[in-house]
Amino acid sequence: MKNIVILDAKTLGALDFKELENIGKVTYYDSTKPEEVKDRISDAHVVLTNKVVLKEENLKDAKNLELICETATGFNNIDIAYAKVNKIAVTNVAGYSTNTVAQHTFATVLALYDKIAYYDNYVKSLAYAKSGLFTNVSVPFYELEGKTWGIIGLGAIGRRVAKIAEAFGAKVIYYSTSGKNSNSEYERVEFKDLLDKSDIISIHAPLNKDTEGLINYEALRLMKKNAILVNMGRGPIVVEKDLAKAIDEDLIAGAALDVFEVEPIKEDNPLTSVKNIDKLILTPHIAWASVEARDRLFMEVVKNIKAFYNGELRNRLEV
Repeated sequence: MKNIVILDAKTLGALDFKELENIGKVTYYDSTKPEEVKDRISDAHVVLTNKVVLKEENLKDAKNLELICETATGFNNIDIAYAKVNKIAVTNVAGYSTNTVAQHTFATVLALYDKIAYYDNYVKSLAYAKSGLFTNVSVPFYELEGKTWGIIGLGAIGRRVAKIAEAFGAKVIYYSTSGKNSNSEYERVEFKDLLDKSDIISIHAPLNKDTEGLINYEALRLMKKNAILVNMGRGPIVVEKDLAKAIDEDLIAGAALDVFEVEPIKEDNPLTSVKNIDKLILTPHIAWASVEARDRLFMEVVKNIKAFYNGELRNRLEV
């Protein structure tokens, strides 16, 4: 009987874990603090983690450990080098969230473009009932048709966003952060050109030396004053204090973020105290997490475990 430990089950939401129970004895923890990891995985054969950090310090005494399952795509929370030396297999799951991240991207863009929060509040506050007019166009809103949509990170999610943007009638351009990505469907531009030309910029790139701090105050100054910024990639790609300053100085028209430099955000995060708070949409890293996406993710994890014990190489990380 294999001992399977889930270190941060709460990040997966209300899923049916019975499939795991068919493989072994399952121990669930809603969340796990760094100092609790060592004891909790001491007898485990399989460990599931989303954001809990697994490194030599807490792995070295887990003598039974055979497999680490990253319940996400990114695996920077796992010491891959240590796992490889100690013959601990590591798997991840890719592609499960493409549709839902693209959908959340457009949910936030359309909310900003159509001023949904303002007009929803206008009706619910009874201001509309008291107005005497059948409509209210006091806060201008705009169409996506004819706008230029700039994408940073034209991977699977970026390409999905591009297709939907085209369906709205937008022109798509993109910037390759590595300088290696070439896509014949869309115009590839330099970073400064993307900032200068785009009405909407959406970020779908990984975090690395080329992207960390990419959107700073200088970059924001080069954007159009009526442009909006959307970050669905990784939090540290955007310098949050610079974005807060740019919003308050009306350098750009608005921004939507689902990822942050530190998660959860701290109470003194500069984005929570901007004067023009109506220009911001902030969601708690949920773009990946539709019910369907989480179901796909979990079933892929189960398949990864079964494949491992069947001697198959499936979603194995060899770094």
